[in-house]
Amino acid sequence: MTISHSTLRRTLLATFATSAMLVAGCATPGASDGGKTPGTMNAAALQKLDELVTRDAAAGRLPGAVIVLYRDGKVVHERAIGVRNPQASSPMTADSIFRIYSMSKPIVSVGTMMLVEDGKVQLQAPISRYLPEFKDLKLGVEKKDASGNPVLELVPSPRQPTVQDLVRHTSGLTYGVFGKSLVKSEYLKAGVEGVNLSNTEFAKRIATMPLAYVPGTTWEYSRSTDVLGALIERVSGQTLGAYLQQRILGPLGMKDSGFHVPADKLGRIAEPYKVDPDSKQPVNLIDITKPPVYESGGGGMVSTAADYLRFCRMMLNGGELDGVRILSPKTVASMMSDHLGEDVIRTSRIPGTTTGYLPGPGYGFGLGFAVRLAPGESASASSVGESNWGGFGGTAFWIDPKEKLIAIWMMQAPGQREHYRAVFRNMVYGAF
Repeated sequence: MTISHSTLRRTLLATFATSAMLVAGCATPGASDGGKTPGTMNAAALQKLDELVTRDAAAGRLPGAVIVLYRDGKVVHERAIGVRNPQASSPMTADSIFRIYSMSKPIVSVGTMMLVEDGKVQLQAPISRYLPEFKDLKLGVEKKDASGNPVLELVPSPRQPTVQDLVRHTSGLTYGVFGKSLVKSEYLKAGVEGVNLSNTEFAKRIATMPLAYVPGTTWEYSRSTDVLGALIERVSGQTLGAYLQQRILGPLGMKDSGFHVPADKLGRIAEPYKVDPDSKQPVNLIDITKPPVYESGGGGMVSTAADYLRFCRMMLNGGELDGVRILSPKTVASMMSDHLGEDVIRTSRIPGTTTGYLPGPGYGFGLGFAVRLAPGESASASSVGESNWGGFGGTAFWIDPKEKLIAIWMMQAPGQREHYRAVFRNMVYGAF
């Protein structure tokens, strides 16, 4: 059913009114606590955040969002604002299921590190040890032919990518869809983007592609985590989905997370506008209503705010949650530390790199997470040691160990993701 704008606005405002209380177990902020939540957050400032998102949803800037803040061992703020599906009248609910796209990467990175702890994978080993098709990858070098036209020359790479390079995005692989280069054009021609292959078939296809950079020299957002998915399958003998379910999702109680939404939960899927309110272009997100042929470790998962909070709590707790240990504290500390170094970060920031340095000023990159290195440089506040990432569909999270804070933002509005990530981060830290 399609609803009118006026009906939509009334629904949104009613939803905000009914959701204007904290989750069970948290005190309601007010005069009795000086306007602070139990986690020492400023309730009045957080109300401004809720009101801003509610107004924007009513104005058609985004369908809706789920917000969760966890601090000092408890959920201190939770809101479900707007509508879950703009084409229907159902309000957004806390248990709405979102396409999390690249927020799949931290989960798959944890799955990789579990194999490292098992002694089945070594970070310093070349990926060809586990995926032989990646042996002797060539480096793509752009040159000019006699007529001055750009051509791609394939030369031996002075270094082959390691498993560590995959997890920290210094493998020399890239994405074909972000930015332009002759190597990216090769990805598009070979059908590496928009794949409908098994992880095994995908790995064999991308292994025929030239490297965009010498491995270890440049941070480049890439298909690296998808290759990790294939590596996990090869080493574990399981499909990626089955492995993650057995080792991470099941043990952590992430009951609504995986690579598709089962039939009995389809009504809980959060959907985007059919047409982007800014660009006026159609919005097309991945189909999550049936099991995919290709379980993309880099961007194919679904989850809820509650499920992803459990994953983040495990990381904040040093690899353990509710008596279930996923990783050792030392492994978690390594993952949430910079693995690039100043030289790689400096090189990756140079204009002309094909996707730009997405972690941004003041950040390095660990094993699956961007990591805050300096209190300044970034335009947004947080603490040194804060780790984060986001997804193409509009979701985002961060973990701030110093403040014992986890912040989760869930929406399905890809065109507005950067705007609301900045708004969310600034207003949350403004509520301290």
